[in-house]
Order: sequence, then C-alpha cells, then structure tokens
Amino acid sequence: MTEPAPAPLAGGPHAADALRPLLDTVLTALRTGAEERKGPLPAGGPDTVTARVRAALGDVLPAHGTGDHEALATLVHTLAAGAADPADPLCAAHLHCPPLAVAVAADLAVSALNPSLDSWDQAPAASAVEALLTRALAAEFYAGPRADALLTTGGTEANQLALLLARERHGPRLTVLHGANAHHSVPRAAWLLGLPPATALPTPTGTLDPATLDAALAHTPGPALVTATAGTTDAGLIDPLDALADVCARHRAELHVDAAYGGALVFSPRHRAKLTGLHRARSVTVDLHKLGWQPVAAGLLAVPDSDLLAPLAHQADYLNAADDTEAGLPDLLGRSLRTTRRPDAFKIAATLRSLGRDGLARLIDHTCATAHRLAELLDAHPGFELHAHPTLTTVLFRPTPADDDRIAALRRTLLHDGTAVLGRATADGRLWLKATLLNPHTTARDLDTLVALLEGSTHR
Repeated sequence: MTEPAPAPLAGGPHAADALRPLLDTVLTALRTGAEERKGPLPAGGPDTVTARVRAALGDVLPAHGTGDHEALATLVHTLAAGAADPADPLCAAHLHCPPLAVAVAADLAVSALNPSLDSWDQAPAASAVEALLTRALAAEFYAGPRADALLTTGGTEANQLALLLARERHGPRLTVLHGANAHHSVPRAAWLLGLPPATALPTPTGTLDPATLDAALAHTPGPALVTATAGTTDAGLIDPLDALADVCARHRAELHVDAAYGGALVFSPRHRAKLTGLHRARSVTVDLHKLGWQPVAAGLLAVPDSDLLAPLAHQADYLNAADDTEAGLPDLLGRSLRTTRRPDAFKIAATLRSLGRDGLARLIDHTCATAHRLAELLDAHPGFELHAHPTLTTVLFRPTPADDDRIAALRRTLLHDGTAVLGRATADGRLWLKATLLNPHTTARDLDTLVALLEGSTHR
C-alpha cells in the first residue's frame, strides 16, 4: 500500500511551488471574509462572533484532515470575517496599525525559512540583517558610534528590559518614578523584577511636570530611574523630555523614555523637534508596529552604548559555546531574554529599503495631519466637545450633552453594530471617546463619514 505523500514544506528549492497555490487560496479568503464583514469589525458582539467561529471550525482536531486548501479557505475566511481590521478608516480605537503590504510580504519569507535568532547556525543572514538594522535605528536616537538596540516584542518587553538593566547597574533598591500618565507596563515591570513599588507622580495636565519630579527626587534616597513618556496611551501626549533630563541630571537620576508611540517621529523633519531631549535618556523604547506600520511584533530598546547591554550576556553550550564564539561565530543569546525568536528585523529592513527616509516621513506627516483634520471637524461641530488638538495622532472627544455612562454605552453600541471601533480614555475626571488614527490612507471623506456616523448614533 502506497503511503500518502508528506505534507509540503515552505522552505527548500521547491518552496515557491508549494506556497504559490496556497497563497492564492489565502488571498481569496481574505477578500471574501472582508466582504462578509462589510465594515471595520463584525456585527453582533462577542457571543455572535464566537458562535460563527465555532460553527465554521467544527471539530478543531478532526479524525481525518480536510486538506490544505479547504482548511485555509475556511479558517482565513472566518478570521477575516471576524476581524477588527485596522485598514478600515473607521477602526481607530487603539495603537493597532494597518501593516504595510511590503512588511507583510517580507514576513512571509521569514515564516517560510523560519530562522531563529538564538544561534548563528540557525539564522546566518537574518542575524547579520538584525545587527545592521539595530545599529542603524539606534543611530537615529543617539549620536555616538556605540549606539545599539535590541528587538523586542513591543513596548512592554522593552520597558521591562530597561528596568532590568537599570537594576543590574544600581541594585535591587532602585526606585522607579513615573508619571501617572505612564504605560501600565512600567510599574508592572518593577513588580516583576522585585524592585520596590514604583512611585507614580501626578500628571493633572496629562504630562509630567519637571517641578513635580524635582520635588519627588529631592525626597528619594538612593539610586532612581525616572521613566518619561513620549506618546501617552490615552492622549498621545509627550512629556517635556529636555526639562525632565535636566532634573534627572541635577539629582543624579537616570532617565528612560517610553517612546513606544512617539519615537518614530525621529524620521520626520517636520515633527522630530517634539522629541527634543530624547537623546539624553539612558534607554529608549520604540514600537514600529505603531507609527511604523509593521506587523506585530516590532519593538525596540535603544541605548547609547552597547556596553549597557552587557548584563544580558548568557551562555549555553549548545548555542554559544566559548570556543565557537572565540572562533568568530556571533553570540546572539545576549540579544534578548527570549531564546527562540523570529527575525522581526527583516520586515523592518524591507520597509526601510522600500520607503526610504522620505517615504516614511510622508506617512508620518500625513497621519498626523489627518488627526488634526479630525480634531478641527469635531471642534467646529456643535454636537461634540474636543478635549485638545492632538500632539500625535490621538483625538479625544465626547458628544454633548452626554454623561459618562451614555458615552460608554455609545462606544459599545458601535462595537456591537460593527460600524466603528473607537477607544475610551479618562481625562479631567471625565470619560472621552478616543480616535487613534494610524491609517495613512484615511481621507477627508472618511473623516466626514466618521463624524456623520457619530452624529447619527448620538441621536438614537
């Protein structure tokens, strides 16, 4: 009896022949799923979506397989039909970007070849790409010749690494101070690393006041790490980095800047001045799966000197034996706390090569301008109250008149109907709707559509 042929592989000399027909199936299912969805997200809410997925999948592990094409057609269609699609202009709740096609295509090559960046013999070219890319990106934040960066899964991991490296420099009694506007990963990282509970400083205006930090550091014994934010999650605000760096210097405290959201402004001549003082930080977090339009994950932790990364050095004979390292094989294990990890640098490198500095700047500038356009529409509309004109691409607003309960219910109604995905944020003691604009293809007509939809929804 003839044994069935083994399932085809994605790599090797015949990879293209195996992948091409499957990709056609995937692309078709992406289209049909989006057509079924008919909007930024599926209608019906969690129970309805779960029921549709359960009905489509049936037995998750069937006794007999259905074959590649049927499996892909069914699951990809179901995924797309039930997606919150950030490429839809009305999907604007979170820092959840629509990835560029070139980055997704590059990620396909990575998935097919499956390099793992824990040893050179698993990723010869990919490790070289990562080394070149991380140094090039670090040079955007620091002028010195030894600037370096690590690829991370995002801002949470990068912030955790920043606190870990600071703890290794100063010991376990390190005090972490941050504004109340900081990302939740900062105090969580202090807890995870066994540091004293992080100190949250009030930010009544939305950003950390240097005078508030100065007073807090004057009463902080021992070593301190201050975390500032360049692009807050709720409102996209940027702390006064240069002034905070001055305060840190006076008190001999270190500064880390969480620029997961706003760090990409360094690529824009029009907007990079908003990051003045960023280079004075001992470390910087950046996410290129926000204003860099990369598929998740594409995080970064940049430092001014590669020696600052030395505490991450680790040795495992099967990955970086001493004699192999001495013989010239690159040691990759100290480039992350993870062992197995994908070469996320590759899709970033493909994007930078494709767009160039000017192309990336155009995307950033257009997206920021679109946010200002939405703010102007809302500010001029008698049915809405604008919180403030945006610093980055986040716009906070609320219908008038409406209380917090009504605003929360309105957002959930839009989600349930599948008509719009908006976020929520609390500022000045009130609840606001949040539009986070990261789609560089959003047009003025799209913004008019969003405002008209909201206007109609508030009159229900």
